[in-house]
Amino acid sequence: MKAILDIGKTHIKLLFVQNGAEQASFSCKNAPIAGMYPQADVASIWSWLLETFHSYPGTSKVTDLVFTTHGATAALVNAKVQDKATALALPVLDYEFTGVDSCTLAYQAVRPAFEDTLSPELPAGLNLGKQLFWLQQKYPTQFANTTHIVMYPQYWAWRFGGELASEVTSLGCHTDMWSPKAGQYSSLVSQQNWLNLMPPMRNAWDCLGQVSDAVAKETGLPVECNIYAGVHDSNASFLRYLKSSQTGSGAFTVISTGTWTILMQGNGNVADLAGHRDTLANVDVKGNPVCCARFMGGREYESICTTLGGNISMTVELNDVQRAISEQWLVTPDFSAGNGPFGGLTPSFCCPSAPEAPQAIATLYCALMIDQRLNDLNASGPIFIEGAFLKNPILCQIVAQLRADQPVYLSADNTGTVMGAAALIDFEQTSALAFPLNPCQATQFDDLLAYKAAWYNEINKNQS
Repeated sequence: MKAILDIGKTHIKLLFVQNGAEQASFSCKNAPIAGMYPQADVASIWSWLLETFHSYPGTSKVTDLVFTTHGATAALVNAKVQDKATALALPVLDYEFTGVDSCTLAYQAVRPAFEDTLSPELPAGLNLGKQLFWLQQKYPTQFANTTHIVMYPQYWAWRFGGELASEVTSLGCHTDMWSPKAGQYSSLVSQQNWLNLMPPMRNAWDCLGQVSDAVAKETGLPVECNIYAGVHDSNASFLRYLKSSQTGSGAFTVISTGTWTILMQGNGNVADLAGHRDTLANVDVKGNPVCCARFMGGREYESICTTLGGNISMTVELNDVQRAISEQWLVTPDFSAGNGPFGGLTPSFCCPSAPEAPQAIATLYCALMIDQRLNDLNASGPIFIEGAFLKNPILCQIVAQLRADQPVYLSADNTGTVMGAAALIDFEQTSALAFPLNPCQATQFDDLLAYKAAWYNEINKNQS
């Protein structure tokens, strides 16, 4: 039995997998708490994990434990403190905290060039290097107590009993701290004297040890349970396509959807990336740059629905979408506080103040944003969609209509992040991964291209 802990920005999931099949799944909300600054509720996450492991009858059969988490997050650990529950030199900062922007001018003077890190300048704390810079300036005494800067998946591995480690997928996720083409830390890390705080580099699939005696008693996990270094969540989704014969040898794009919609291009050209368009390179588990484009798809979908007076259901009717297209009811960016290809634009609302089925308008918005992001990557080859937007099949089918020259496939199991993380176990012994995919049939909406043109015209007005 394998246990996979998936800490997303808005939800936490604990899944138990055996022989490639999900045996049980548990989830809870994840939200920052107040304090000296908005911070991850590490104590509540830990308590929930202990309780969930303890209550699940199959916990004693778990042989392997893997962690995957959202990016732009690190723990400042003081390993001199024996109690790991209190061994944080500073709370884990929530990357959406805009107070970090107070250091922007000072940070711009030290951050490496985009050509070095392939990491664009992002708002709030989305550049991890900016977070750390702000913490170091704002709380120098507490920061000085830090013995290790630990990426978020590896922090949880350490909490359960593993060795302290660094891993490249989280380091290479728009942190400003990694040079993907050189495969080493950027100048920022040495300049700020952080290099000696970084734990040893390990592969995502490396075993970091076994569950500690104390954790075994609290959870019911066996002390023989292996703990793996873990992986950034979008990279977990991408991982199984790297090891799949289903993607072919050419270019392909994986779209991982959730709070963030991350487009990851296999065999892409990093020379096409542009920081001002929020295209960037992540790094895969083997250290190779992966061309990426992003927008806050799940967050923007919810924001549009609630702003227009609807609920955030992913259930959408074809007739409602066709009416929105025919009437050209649309909204334009930005609903994400400065992220994505149109970050910082003031949204426009070309629709009734309380339209019927606002979910249809949000669906069209997200499909057009995905199409834009694919254009930004000069994407070709098959497209594979994973995650939350699978609950909105019409959205995926609109993408297929917009990308008529590219085949679109939907993950059939809706557990791409989890199964990708699980693939780290016996990673080097597994030659190829097979998993179910469903061809996505394109919608046949009338006047969709005219709607798309109207959407861009409105965006162009806002940019001028």
